[in-house]
Amino acid sequence: MKLQHFLNGRFEPGDDLNYIPVVNPANGEEIAQVPMASKKLLDDAVQYAKVAQKKWALVPAPKRADYLYEIGLKMKERKEQLAQVLTKEMGKVIEEARGEVQEGIDMAFYMAGEGRRLFGQTAPSELANKFAMSVRAPIGVVGLITPWNFPVAIATWKSFPAIVAGNTFIWKPSTDTPMMAYEMAKIFDEVALPAGVANIVFGSGNDVGTTMIEHPDVKVISFTGSTDTGRKVAELGGKHLKKVSLEMGGKNAVIVLDDADLDLAVEGILWSAFGTAGQRCTACSRVIVQSSVKEQLEKKLLVAMDELTIGDGLDESVKIGPVIHRTALHKIHSYTQIGLQEGATLLKGGHILENAPYDKGFYYEPTLFTNVKAQSQLAQEEIFGPVVSLIEVEDLAEAIEVNNSVKFGLSSAIFTQDINKAFQAQRDLDTGIVYVNAGTTGAEIHLPFGGTKGTGNGHRDSGIQALDVYTEWKSIYVDYSGQLQRAQIDTD
Repeated sequence: MKLQHFLNGRFEPGDDLNYIPVVNPANGEEIAQVPMASKKLLDDAVQYAKVAQKKWALVPAPKRADYLYEIGLKMKERKEQLAQVLTKEMGKVIEEARGEVQEGIDMAFYMAGEGRRLFGQTAPSELANKFAMSVRAPIGVVGLITPWNFPVAIATWKSFPAIVAGNTFIWKPSTDTPMMAYEMAKIFDEVALPAGVANIVFGSGNDVGTTMIEHPDVKVISFTGSTDTGRKVAELGGKHLKKVSLEMGGKNAVIVLDDADLDLAVEGILWSAFGTAGQRCTACSRVIVQSSVKEQLEKKLLVAMDELTIGDGLDESVKIGPVIHRTALHKIHSYTQIGLQEGATLLKGGHILENAPYDKGFYYEPTLFTNVKAQSQLAQEEIFGPVVSLIEVEDLAEAIEVNNSVKFGLSSAIFTQDINKAFQAQRDLDTGIVYVNAGTTGAEIHLPFGGTKGTGNGHRDSGIQALDVYTEWKSIYVDYSGQLQRAQIDTD
């Protein structure tokens, strides 16, 4: 199957007919071909979006929201079909794929509700017979750059608030997982979203991504991906004075104190560390455990890891699917070698699965290290795979210090039965998301998603806070006194 770009309400094959294969990471089979756009095609998409935005901004927000309700309903009707496509192109197990599609459905309905809110503020004026208020105003054409690990959820976090706020968008999905974008284009088409509001352009980061960031008619860039790439996006976007929203890497930790429910902690660690084969920005990569329960936790983790099933995510019995491609596979394995060189103890895993039935896909054995030093490379750098490091600490204060010692600040978790320690952790953990007695994953769409330090630049996806990325505040003063009044001067 050859995918097509979606421009101005039409499917377009592109102008240079340069395609690259889309591969199922579970078995290495080609499942589609994705066209690589030229800079001219990207420019055409931006011009379509620019023209459409002038009209779209004049559509009442509740009417804009009606399209999101229709999109959500279509996604709900096709939830299983979309989940199947997602698993085939990305590899995550079907249960997780269904959850990701549900996240997109939830975001459609949630942001549709903002069509009847998009609240501004009224405030008293310091002058008589004068009215003061602030309102949200759309910005224009928005550029969205999304990753392969959540090929539909993250796109809905960005595109749906942009739409309801009165913007149009250009979406550049990852070429590793373009099929979900193609499926969403079909839905945009079927609900008759006005031409030019949603535009999907496939292509490389260097060509399409860079051109979009530099384009003078693209006013906002929302990016999710690696910290290194995000830094380049920020530099280039800043050069052109664009609003840039970044959601980047994580090196997330679960803290386990000596009063924790260890069985619950093990469940939380396994789900956070090995769900999506560790390919989440919120994945648990470190377990910071109090020394008195370290050995007990290790034993329980090893027993639980023996129960993990690995294979094609379409198999309902499988708990861990493949990683995205061979390059990722070897990067993950390189960190196993680094851990051994640094003197960490490998308790389990640490191998590329190369024999049948895994030989045609990209599978990495769930891996557990212990005796990991907090400042080691293994404990400091994002691996983006099913590799977990156990770090021993003496108390909560040291656990918090170790948690905060990395350059990222996305998600953290603590398992404890002590309410005082739980609240201290909520206050002191330097991450954008904190979980108590749960793992590091599981964010809900009505709360802001994002982090501190190397994870982001202060903006948030999801929640009503996402609207701040796609709107500008406009302050309005209405003076009905019939005379010129000067603020701060004529106040006596």
